[in-house]
Amino acid sequence: MRVFLTGATGFIGSHILPQLLDAGHKVLGLTRSDEGARALEEAGAQTHLGTLEDLDSLRRGAAQADAVMHTAFDHDFSRFAENCEKDRRVIEAIGAVLAGSARPFIITSGVGLGSVGAGQLAIEQAVDWHHPNPRVASEQAGAAALEKGASVAVVRLPQVHDTKKQGLITPFIELSRAKRMSAYIGEGANRFAAAHVTDVARLYRLALEHHEPGARYHAVAEEGVPLRQIAEAVGAGLEVPVVSLSSEQAADHFGWLAMFAGLDLAASSSWTRERLGWQPTGPGLIADLERMDYRIADAG
Repeated sequence: MRVFLTGATGFIGSHILPQLLDAGHKVLGLTRSDEGARALEEAGAQTHLGTLEDLDSLRRGAAQADAVMHTAFDHDFSRFAENCEKDRRVIEAIGAVLAGSARPFIITSGVGLGSVGAGQLAIEQAVDWHHPNPRVASEQAGAAALEKGASVAVVRLPQVHDTKKQGLITPFIELSRAKRMSAYIGEGANRFAAAHVTDVARLYRLALEHHEPGARYHAVAEEGVPLRQIAEAVGAGLEVPVVSLSSEQAADHFGWLAMFAGLDLAASSSWTRERLGWQPTGPGLIADLERMDYRIADAG
């Protein structure tokens, strides 16, 4: 297939790219820069210049493809809600191009949207339309596009990691460095699901090759790593104290991260593994946090 891949030069997309190419697919990669275009061409992909703000550029890319894999996202988490609304517009625009066809359209969301109640593992079959994560906008747009005839499936992400980036934990590290402490709330028992980026990239390819309209997949290798363990690993890496904060203290300490720091984002991937034959093999989150070089940690 010829796949239009948004986010092709990003953290996850750059790992999906070789997965697709090695499997014999052709890739039309979205990039906004000449540097990105050169990287895509060197990897063996074709380039499509455009941005998430330029919806016409996205429509043109989708029109040229047999499938669309949308992984691009504006990761300025301080403007997270605004960026989730931007993602809604992107999905609406691409979905309109693909409506009425069988061309796979794989979008991206977060595992929290599969919540079935406090303390329980999120599951693929559930959608919590009232979840506080603004990323619900992505799934709302995907559901609307599916109703209008686009062949939409969703990959829900946990904290995707290697030794350089770890999802929300990357800005957590930067905050801990700036404040000279690594903190959690209360007992720190709330959990973050996680998966290594190479396992996540493989899942995207499998979701494409075994495409099922309306399916939701969880890219979860570890169902839930307690925030206290994460804070302890970060504290050791940065050589700063690890402290417990009250809920009242959390808002001041965490800033915009406070909305995530107290959430329990544990999730199952049992259905995904059974459906796609996906078996994660990469290192765990704590292992990557222990192996990273905190002298060069970058929240970019």
